[in-house]
Amino acid sequence: MKKEIQKRDDVFMLVTQFYAKVRKDKMLGPIFNNAINDWPEHLERLTDFWESNLFFVAKFKGNPILKHRLVDAQNQHTIEPMHFGVWLRHWFTTIDTHFYGEKATLAKNRARNMSHLLYMKIYEARPKNNT
Repeated sequence: MKKEIQKRDDVFMLVTQFYAKVRKDKMLGPIFNNAINDWPEHLERLTDFWESNLFFVAKFKGNPILKHRLVDAQNQHTIEPMHFGVWLRHWFTTIDTHFYGEKATLAKNRARNMSHLLYMKIYEARPKNNT
């Protein structure tokens, strides 16, 4: 049954359902599973991140841009917009399966904006080819 995103427990459920899909995805799974060693801790941090973004509480501490740049480097700078598109598709379908309402729409819009920003910041940090 769909519901509105109203509290941390809802955000945690969204994050855990979403990353269960990501971890199984043929394209994204290897990237995430190689980068993350402690999934329970990571899911709590991501819940903090999304709770901060959706409810404007100052819980998240971290540098997502730096982390994504490091993951791109670990993957020989092969992360492309297509990866973020697949990521967004999983995010949107997870939201649409479980939630509706203002916070669900906000979560989609924030993710869309974030995916663009993160890719641009990854791209900016890549070594420049002098050829």
